[in-house]
Amino acid sequence: MANVRQLLTSLQFADSAFPSGFYTMSHGLEGYSQAHLVSRDGVQPLLAGLLLHSVGPSDATALAAAHRAAGDGDVELVQEIDQRLFASKLNAEMRTASVRSGHQLIDLGAELTDHALLAEYAGRVRLHSTPGCQPVAAAVVYAANGVSTRDSVASDLFAFSASFVGAALRLRLTDHRQAQAVLLETAGVIEQATEAALERDLADLGGCAPMADVMSARHERAEARLFAS
Repeated sequence: MANVRQLLTSLQFADSAFPSGFYTMSHGLEGYSQAHLVSRDGVQPLLAGLLLHSVGPSDATALAAAHRAAGDGDVELVQEIDQRLFASKLNAEMRTASVRSGHQLIDLGAELTDHALLAEYAGRVRLHSTPGCQPVAAAVVYAANGVSTRDSVASDLFAFSASFVGAALRLRLTDHRQAQAVLLETAGVIEQATEAALERDLADLGGCAPMADVMSARHERAEARLFAS
């Protein structure tokens, strides 16, 4: 039953209905759409590329490392990882979006779960002693609820993917049926990105997706935007 409880916890926090603010983000997709660089058939390849070369090496790697640190009760290392991840995000809107979502997640997580390290980290976020990036906040919340490191990383990557596909729906780059096909096709990529994040050293934290950074920079200055990122 403990495994079922952990599964349900991961499903709850990864669900699109969880008020983390993911619904306000396109994770760069709107920038690609504004530049006419992504089509209906390009949504899945773009998502896969971001998972393998951007989100996986950065956010997922930070989440895995922070989860292990939280499991060891090392809040100082959790804060160091948080600061490293924040510094690795080149675009202002990506930093802002991650922190905004992270603050919402850690605030509600600390309210729902009575856990000493979770409360300590949430307090540091409120005092602005640490940025409170979403992947690190997720790591602490998952660890406090007994979800394994692997399941935490996979759950967060799926949450990112579901949010990305949801943005594609609102941008009319896909329909509801194809969206499910995209998510199913991406499952193997999520598995690959998860395993890589678990094995990656903290010193190697940081993705390399130059075009995604360019699209984000252009999106920051767009005259009209549907999404925050």
